[in-house]
Amino acid sequence: MSLERVERRLVAILAADVAGYSRLMGQDEAGTLSRLRTHRRELIDPKVAEHGGRVVKTTGDGFLIEFPSVVEAVACAVAVQRDMAERNADIPEEQRIAFRVGINLGDVIVEDGDIHGDGVNVAARLEGLADPGGICVSAIVHDQVQNRLDCAFDDMGDQSLKNIARPVRVFRVVGLRPSAGLTFAAQAVLTLPDKPSVAVLPFANMSNDPEQDFLADGIAEDVIMALSRCPSLFVIARNSAFTYKGRAVDIRKVGRELGVRYVLEGSLRRSGNHIRVTGQLIEAESGKEIWADRYDRDLDDIFVVQDEISEAATIAIAPAIADAEQQRAMRRLPGSLDAWASYQRGFWHLSKFTADDNAVAEKFFQRAIELDFNFGGAYWGLAKAQIISAAIFQKRDLAETLISAEALTRQAVALDRGDAEARSWLGHILFMSGDAEGALAEIERALTMSPNLASGYGSLGDTLTWSGRPKEGLAALHRYLRLDPRSPMMAVGLQQIVAAHYFCREYEAAVGAAKRVIRSYPEYPLPHRWLAAALGQLDRSEEARRALDKAIAIAPTSFDLYIRGRAPWWRPEDHTHVLEGLRKAGWKG
Repeated sequence: MSLERVERRLVAILAADVAGYSRLMGQDEAGTLSRLRTHRRELIDPKVAEHGGRVVKTTGDGFLIEFPSVVEAVACAVAVQRDMAERNADIPEEQRIAFRVGINLGDVIVEDGDIHGDGVNVAARLEGLADPGGICVSAIVHDQVQNRLDCAFDDMGDQSLKNIARPVRVFRVVGLRPSAGLTFAAQAVLTLPDKPSVAVLPFANMSNDPEQDFLADGIAEDVIMALSRCPSLFVIARNSAFTYKGRAVDIRKVGRELGVRYVLEGSLRRSGNHIRVTGQLIEAESGKEIWADRYDRDLDDIFVVQDEISEAATIAIAPAIADAEQQRAMRRLPGSLDAWASYQRGFWHLSKFTADDNAVAEKFFQRAIELDFNFGGAYWGLAKAQIISAAIFQKRDLAETLISAEALTRQAVALDRGDAEARSWLGHILFMSGDAEGALAEIERALTMSPNLASGYGSLGDTLTWSGRPKEGLAALHRYLRLDPRSPMMAVGLQQIVAAHYFCREYEAAVGAAKRVIRSYPEYPLPHRWLAAALGQLDRSEEARRALDKAIAIAPTSFDLYIRGRAPWWRPEDHTHVLEGLRKAGWKG
């Protein structure tokens, strides 16, 4: 007796659904169905066809699509999600249609045009892990596309998926929102500064050992720090430069996105105790190589290599900066490479800007201190993680954390008086503690030492805004965003611009600014409060009430901390000004 032959094929499987579909249908059934059909007709079907896909089936709120290539599947998903973000930009949040997408590669059974199998089930479970407007992919998809598409990935680790026997390693596609990482005007074209400008991309790890990523990152970071001390250069901050990590990049595009004339890139290869570091400086507009060199050293000389590369890069662009000299502050290097590696890992987790990663970052900074108690960077890194835990994620008591963080940063400054970041962060903590005068003194010292220090301008903007000088604060905040246009903490910087407009009594500007932040970061609670207060001041009662309800619903604990209470950096008159707007919005507190 012969068995019936089953048709099988290897395909990329994309599963998608509409986030909050039941809520949308409950609010407006006919309107939701109409908008969904329009998105399908005008966007989804054309994109699927463009990338060679086939819609296998649709459900009320979702669809299953197969592609012959994982690259085409991810490219299609990225294009759809980015276009959907633009389509939703001017739609009230409660009416937005946002898709969640999961993508897997698997061997499927084909039957009557439908596909079945474990690969399909995994794609469906990945879809459930995705955020609204987001994409999650399996490790096999990530490995196939990570260097072939203009998108970045965040490793979510092994995930236990319902009805799937084995854990699945999952990656989240990041940077999908068109306005995320840009300056205050969404999609604004960044003009070149009036001085030579440079971005240092993360150095590529050419070793087989992924552990060397942190060594490569550290070299690039120290080169950025060295170049930042040159007042005749404009240097993009680490946060923004490192958004290109792990991606095959077009230097011309990087130049346009970051608004710089030059791009420095490099690589590291390690064999035993020997390392080879290469670097090249490229003129972004033309793609012309300005300078390149190679350094073969023992691992013990790694810090010498960092200084040699930064010095060579500065000298290479000297003709463009006339008589500029590289001005370096003396800094104390860690005595332990292991301490330095722990420090780098701490900042890697800190850049993810999640509560869980922040907790891991604290552990790495603490480990760096244990390995080398004279390493100042580890102290202020730990202080920064503690403050974020308290002020952003409400995982610590704020008053106690400010005391602890100030002690840590003062220790960092004492150990390394040439560390501009440590002084800047000390200034920020003094500002948060209510000492605006002391904060400004430390921040100004930091900016004198490192004129391109993005975090310094951010702290300066915050301090000026909350000490009665919001106009000056706005200028400093815009400088911060220009130096760090793709920062993972962009939401915080944009939010401070909203506050500055409010304190200037520019309520229409505050409303517009808050709405732009909310479109990019809908779950970030602070802009909803300022939107409510500004709308209240403008007597736009209905809109103000909706914004107020959203602000309280998203983060009631945070609302209590900053509104019902009064944070140390709030002047009484500023607190009263905000309460006035919120009460006009309908708040009864």
